[in-house]
Amino acid sequence: MLNEHDYRFMEEALRLAGQGVYTTMPNPRVGCVIVKEGVVVGRGAHLRAGEPHAEIHALREAGTKAQGADVYVTLEPCCHFGRTPPCSDALVSAGVKRVFVAMQDPNTKVAGNGLAKLRDHGIEVQCGILEYEARSLNPGFTSRMTRGLPYVRTKIAASLDGRTALANGVSQWITGDDARADVQHWRARSCAILTGIGTVLSDDPQMNVRRPDLVELKDGRQPLRIVVDSRLQIPLDAKILKEANTLVAYVHDERKKAEELQAVGVKAVQFAGIAGRVDLAQLLHHLTKLEVNEVLVEAGEILNGALQQADLIDEYLFYFAPVLMGGASRGMFALPLITEMAQRVDLDIYGVDRFGQDIRVQATRRR
Repeated sequence: MLNEHDYRFMEEALRLAGQGVYTTMPNPRVGCVIVKEGVVVGRGAHLRAGEPHAEIHALREAGTKAQGADVYVTLEPCCHFGRTPPCSDALVSAGVKRVFVAMQDPNTKVAGNGLAKLRDHGIEVQCGILEYEARSLNPGFTSRMTRGLPYVRTKIAASLDGRTALANGVSQWITGDDARADVQHWRARSCAILTGIGTVLSDDPQMNVRRPDLVELKDGRQPLRIVVDSRLQIPLDAKILKEANTLVAYVHDERKKAEELQAVGVKAVQFAGIAGRVDLAQLLHHLTKLEVNEVLVEAGEILNGALQQADLIDEYLFYFAPVLMGGASRGMFALPLITEMAQRVDLDIYGVDRFGQDIRVQATRRR
């Protein structure tokens, strides 16, 4: 039977897991707390791929006090050799008594086998404590392991009347400094940032993390930038191409531009789709092979509309500014005409926050 202390210790493990929100990719964010006679004797968080997992950090801090102790970990301990040895073996060797787990590992290499190994060695195991919170920490890792797709989150800055750019394409700046600073947080936690050629031609964005504190935290690593450019219209001097970590997804290459892009260190990958457009589902499956967990979309109405039509958006970040731009301006999603209310897209709002004069609304697709 779980008690309030069990929840409190798992909450501490979840807080520790949150320390890796910007840095663990492609690995999941995991935290661990070891408790002996009601006192925390070890804490650990997984921070970077290739470094020790949360359990190992916690066991090292606990030392011999881990013998007969309780362990609270946000994800099932691994039981296979990957970049590091199995954590389940380390827990067995340490002689822990009980292990409380927030969620089972969705990775098929683990998926219950880590829990089974612990039980086989006489360790009491309970799984499912604060599972929702644990899943919320790792939507991308879970999606990649269970669906073969990264978790797609689209960011849209709009006026109160739902307009994202003027009719001529100008969109800088609708929202204020505070809202744009918050977007940096979402960029930093994403493995990739996806945009369309229309946005590149109109705004010439860099699509990188620019907050110095976040750049330092990530050891200077930037997310993969992806441009959907069916006909390879992207200029070779576009800012988004300045750093090597860029991929251009295309369909047609009549002028042999892919070779020019490759020559300057840009990956150009062909994804043939219907009506000459990039197959977005195929692109996302390709990103899964690159171990991309979370994708942040920063694009215009055309790409957002295409992703919406293909049912490839998992989460929405709407930033609304207190301005009106009129019906002739560009909208959020270019979608076919909806003639019946049954055709509408229903969302569930789970967060509303204010940044200066702007409002951020967080929502997911209602299933």
